Amino acid sequence: MNIETYNHREKMLKLREELLAVEENRVHGSRGYSVDEVAAMMRSAIKGASDHGKSE
Repeated sequence: MNIETYNHREKMLKLREELLAVEENRVHGSRGYSVDEVAAMMRSAIKGASDHGKSE
């Protein structure tokens, strides 16, 4: 496995862990996010993913 593939895999695993934690919190009654909050998070994630492609 090359370093690019490894780094991508690690980022995907971290995202998966975060998503699982959020879902677990939701199931246990934690507050959700507004549409605006989710949109901002998505923009940030997309920017991070596009920045990742530029550095390699």
